[in-house]
Amino acid sequence: MKLLNIFSVLIILSLLGCGPNEKIAYKWPIPKDYPKPQVPKDNPMSEAKIELGRFLFYDKNLSANQTQNCATCHQQEKAFSEPLTVSIGSTGQSHRRNSLALVNIAYNKTLTWAHPSLDSIERQLLLPMFGENPVEMGITGYEDEVLSRFNTDKYKVMFEAAFNDNDINFDKINKALASFVRRLISFNSPFDRYAYQLQDNALSASQVRGMDLFFSERLECHHCHGGFNFTQSTTHEKQLLDRRPFHNTGLYNIDGKGSYPLTDIGLNEITLEQRDMGAFRAPTLRNIALTAPYMHDGSIQTLDGVVAHYAAGGRATKQLDINSEFKENMYKSPFVKGFELTDKEKSDLIAFLNALTDESFVSDPKLSNPFN
Repeated sequence: MKLLNIFSVLIILSLLGCGPNEKIAYKWPIPKDYPKPQVPKDNPMSEAKIELGRFLFYDKNLSANQTQNCATCHQQEKAFSEPLTVSIGSTGQSHRRNSLALVNIAYNKTLTWAHPSLDSIERQLLLPMFGENPVEMGITGYEDEVLSRFNTDKYKVMFEAAFNDNDINFDKINKALASFVRRLISFNSPFDRYAYQLQDNALSASQVRGMDLFFSERLECHHCHGGFNFTQSTTHEKQLLDRRPFHNTGLYNIDGKGSYPLTDIGLNEITLEQRDMGAFRAPTLRNIALTAPYMHDGSIQTLDGVVAHYAAGGRATKQLDINSEFKENMYKSPFVKGFELTDKEKSDLIAFLNALTDESFVSDPKLSNPFN
């Protein structure tokens, strides 16, 4: 759609009152009978707000030095993740963690890899925009300059449509971005067509065998990556339990006493509880084949490597020198206990993980860069 047409539609929406107080209920792009995500009362969903958020998400003017946009670290073709070990901010600063995929983030109980109380997309977005350590968008100290870049006829029309006035400020930018991020819904993988649309031919025989392995007690995968969103950490309108699970997967054990590298000790950094050493939130496995590298620090490059890690029961050896004795990580999740797979079983399991890829999600023009 040409920009002129988009703006014409937005003007009509504005005249109809389809802003934050719109009376037309937003229709989520989710399968029938799926629970709807929870949405803050002060930031209801609307198509106009989502469209504004899409433009902001892809606009490099949102970074202080105009070198990056949100999509730099969250690329649509990679299921809104990026193929770097760790992210690099707009000033060139390397971060310590791998960029999480923005897949069904509207259902996340908590945000980021390891923060038990960060449960609002609006609050989380303040970190990449204004955070100073590490710097991502680098807006702090350049607020007026950044805002002035959006004082254009184009954006005034879009803000008017989204909020019923064209006053441009960071509160509205934040809410529009959050609305677009909530819209990143993915429920059209071959697995979905097999399990929920009952299309028997949606999965190959190998993928069905891999699915059986995934949900078996032998492998235990589903304990941390279960439910309709393939993660134990979910929230929605029908979710009554306050579930905020974090897990130590045995990725490190540098002193034989369960320690993780001081650069990132996971949940323990927030709670100061030793039992939380190396604990991180289990991300969704939807579109997992597109989001390499894996783990919080991007230290595993392939799905084959991830399966090998869990098959071995994690990196369970004392990592001081090659002669170190074998010691279990005392903080490791009991579900990471190791298992044996034949080559065929491993191939089947990875085939199933590939069946969680939603091609329509990563090619949806409604989620794509509007400046291209």
